[in-house]
Amino acid sequence: MLRQRQISKLKDAYFLQNGGILLREELSKRQGYHEDVKVFTAEELEKATNNYHESRILGQGGQGTVYKGILADNRIVAIKKSIIGDPSQVEQFINEIMVLYQINHKNVVKLLGCCLETQVPLLVYEYITNGTVFHHLHNDDAASHLPWETRLRIATETAEALSYLHSAASIPIIHRDIKLANILLDENYTAKVSDFGASRLIPSDQAQITTIVQGTFGYLDPEYMLTSLLTEKSDVYSFGVVLMEMLTGQKVVCFKRSEESRVLAMYFVSLMKENRLLDILDPWVLNDENVEQLKEVATLACRCVRVKGEERPTMKEVAHELAGLQALPKHPWSKSNLAGEESEYLLGKFPSTYNDGVTSSSMGMGYDSINNKITFELEGAR
Repeated sequence: MLRQRQISKLKDAYFLQNGGILLREELSKRQGYHEDVKVFTAEELEKATNNYHESRILGQGGQGTVYKGILADNRIVAIKKSIIGDPSQVEQFINEIMVLYQINHKNVVKLLGCCLETQVPLLVYEYITNGTVFHHLHNDDAASHLPWETRLRIATETAEALSYLHSAASIPIIHRDIKLANILLDENYTAKVSDFGASRLIPSDQAQITTIVQGTFGYLDPEYMLTSLLTEKSDVYSFGVVLMEMLTGQKVVCFKRSEESRVLAMYFVSLMKENRLLDILDPWVLNDENVEQLKEVATLACRCVRVKGEERPTMKEVAHELAGLQALPKHPWSKSNLAGEESEYLLGKFPSTYNDGVTSSSMGMGYDSINNKITFELEGAR
């Protein structure tokens, strides 16, 4: 009995430490969420992960470690274990729960429940079987290279998920860390946007919020880096970089490349201005029948990474344009010759709004998500 009391007290302490009170307060503000919250016990998840054995690790990132778990009913799940003993992560953990519980979209990973009675907080997700897009594009051991049709569909599905987050969710959500590593693929290679630990809810009366700069170098919106003002267009920038990765098969930051090509976004735009897109396209995606489609997607990617957020399209516009391009090859007029003016535009003669407002050295400091407060000296960055 004494041992049981000690265990019960410890679980209560962990519940408080892991933001249990904050979660209760947040849930009480939202009608109907109590029915959706599945609270797992510590014992359930320990058994599901074989006591968090290293062989069950699916991935590790800035927010924590993800394990493969098998529940008592034989359901396979992904269990996210947050960073140990870091009180600053509690708010992000509760934030991720509240963000995900209000999302219902086929291209967003589904949150099944949580556990707060352990030393570190745990989130339980649906298990996505086919890994990340990053693995399929950049892992030399990947069994197959994604064909262009699959890449375009994945990009379209991701854009539709982001459009939903920005426009259709009950409270607009900015993901804030869109990258290939956060786009999962199921058994049918359907895209599932994941990792909402850095996401932010945007009140309806605000178009932007001021936050600590957070994201991943190479994908990070330079305007957001310099001003700390987070808007929906920050996700648009990151998605533009994702499109460039899909087109080129190259990583967003690579110090093995020459200095001019080290940061993919800047190099890609410079080649587009010189009408040299074919120099950087991934050979796996290029064929005689899809050149014009690739040019249109490349032009859209460049519009997404314009330095000024107000000059970028919305995610709704991006999703609509990609869906149109995806459907285009199904029609006989898709192979017709383009008018001269339109042809010029597709060949890269778009307004040169992108410049190196953020130097390649400042963009190439690392490839992992930023988790700590960073102070940017504006004059130095310029």
